[in-house]
This record gives sequence, structure tokens and C-alpha cells, in this order.
Amino acid sequence: MGKLTLIATAAMGLEALVAKEVKDLGYECTVENGKVTFEADETAICRTNLWLRTADRIKLKIGEFQATSFDELFEKTKALNWGDYIPANAEFPVVGKSVKSKLASVPDCQKIVKKAVVDHLKKYHNMTSDWFSEQGPLYRIEVALHKDTATLTIDTSGTGLHKRGFRIDQGEAPLKETLAAALIMLTNWNPEKPFVDPFCGSGTIPIEAALIGQNIAPGFNREFVSETWDWIGKEKWQKARMEVEDLANYDQAIDIHGYDIDHKMIDVAKTNAEEAGFADLIQFKQMQVRDFTTSKEYGVIVGNPPYGERLGEKRAVEKMYEEMGQAFHGLDTWSIYMLTSHEGFEKFYGKQATKKRKLFNGFIKTDFYQFWGKRPPKK
Repeated sequence: MGKLTLIATAAMGLEALVAKEVKDLGYECTVENGKVTFEADETAICRTNLWLRTADRIKLKIGEFQATSFDELFEKTKALNWGDYIPANAEFPVVGKSVKSKLASVPDCQKIVKKAVVDHLKKYHNMTSDWFSEQGPLYRIEVALHKDTATLTIDTSGTGLHKRGFRIDQGEAPLKETLAAALIMLTNWNPEKPFVDPFCGSGTIPIEAALIGQNIAPGFNREFVSETWDWIGKEKWQKARMEVEDLANYDQAIDIHGYDIDHKMIDVAKTNAEEAGFADLIQFKQMQVRDFTTSKEYGVIVGNPPYGERLGEKRAVEKMYEEMGQAFHGLDTWSIYMLTSHEGFEKFYGKQATKKRKLFNGFIKTDFYQFWGKRPPKK
């Protein structure tokens, strides 16, 4: 197949982390808003889907061109090499989006791209009719227009990569697994240090920490749509999954605790951790943040506390931030990281952050407050 152009999509603010992950897998890449682009072979489709913790999905780029008229969109789409990837029996729906482009009607763009792909495949597969059974493997095509540039891709992931395959249940405002992994990767934590999430909810952050701590690929427990594509083949997927198994460090001891005020969420977290294979490795317990104490040193606390965005909740949340500040006050060797949209967080917490980083939790603009503890003495 030769070199493919792949795009790892990323939530706003996480592009640099995704790029680091892509480079760590051995692929050179370029970074733009919301995406990281790299060239690689088919094996990279398997490896990036399995390994990337902070990317949303992996797309195969088929082409990119200027399109200011429907004719232009049709002709240039038809000229791309769809037949190299899409078999005659494939199911190939078209989705779309358009931002600041003359071709603003997304349904029209989708119809035109579909017709152009049909025309191309008909000729490529020597078919006489316009009718395709579409009973075979799925190739979801996307036409994305931005400032009159059309990018055409095929999704290789299927369900978004944040779906790790073991969340049985969740709370009402669950943190995406990709963002949870990003929060941990933005800290100085390593599996030798104790790790605490005082607002663990359904256990997303502690479970992501355990995956990172034991070097377990986040996609080990799920399937991907491109596993059904013949031109990649079962062998490459098997090899990629063997690599996942070989590199996992199941013997790595980890000290991870999750606390939550709601005992129902603690039960949910335990179930999710069990499904992920961490039943005995992560300790969950019902507790309020104000009651947290520890005699351990040089640990890391990562939390996604309530933001107080709803009417009537704000004061209660501010009081809880104050209590958290008091509970953590003596932990001078610990590093503490909190994600919240509340702009007065530092005031109530009672301390200025060492560093702040802007991140989006879904559509909510948040800050990741970082309070760095003392460094451990050199061994």
C-alpha cells in the first residue's frame, strides 16, 4: 500500500500531548488545531488506535483540495483513489462539516461526495449499476470544509477512542477517558509515587492512571472498525496486539486511591475497575475531601471537582474548595492538580497555582491548576 497519511484528531489544548504520543510510537508528525498529521504504513493504523491515550480518533486522509463550487467538489473527489481502500461490497456513509466555506450546506456536500465516490468505485470495480449492496465492512467517509479547503478522510477507529471498552456505568457528568489520561500525563506522576483522586466519580482518572502505570495500551480491551478491512489484514492487527501484550508491565506495583462523597459512585468505580482488570490494584473508598489525610510523601493528587456551574451550587462548591485547601495545606511534598471552570478557585483554595493550563472539558472552558510539591531528595 505504501505510505498513508493519517490524522490523529485531538480536543482543543491536547494537540501537543497527542503529538508526543505519536512521536513516541516512532512517527514524525505535524501539529495543527485539533489534529496531528503523520505519514506511515498500515501497521500504524493498528498501533495508533491501540496506543494513543489522548487522541479522539485516527482518520485515513484520502485527499485535500480547494473547492468553491459543487462541480469542483464532485470532480476532485471522484479523482481520488477510493478504490484502493474501499471494496465493492463496503458500506460507505458520508458525514460532513463546513466552517467558513462557500459550500455551507453540509447535506448537499455529503450527497455530492457520495455520488463522486460511487462513480469512482463503479469504474474501479467494473460495475455496471449505480447500486451498491453496502452489506460489507464499514468505511465512514468524512468531508470537512474549512475556509474552502475540503479534506476527505475515512475513519479507522469506529467508536471514539475515549471508549476504552470497560466503563459499565458512569455519573451524570463523566470525564472523557482521553482527557483523564491527558490530566495524568500533564503531571509529574510515575508509578513509584502514590496517586490520589479525591473526586473519583465512576473511577475514570484512577483507572487511566493504572493503565499508564502498568504501560497497558488503552485500546487493549476493544475493537476497531478497521480490523474488518482486508487490505490491512488480520496478521497486522495480531502483531500489533502482541506488541501490546509484550509491553504491558502487569507486575508493576501501583499505589492508587480514589475517593468520592457518594457511596453509589464508589460502587460504580469498583465495578469499572474490575472490568478493566484492576479490582485489587485500585483502592476506592467513600470520603469527603476535607477528611483526607496521609503520612505518605511525594505523591500526586489529580482531581476534577464539581465546578459549581449550576445555580445554587456555587457557594457549596466554594466552601468545599476552602476545605480542600485546608486538608491539603500540610502536604508540601505532594503535587496537586485540579481541573475546574471556577475562575475564583485559587482564592477559595487559599494558594496561587505554580502553573495554569487552559483545557476544554467537553465544551466547558476550564483551567488545570498545578501546585508543585518539593522534589524528593536525590538517591
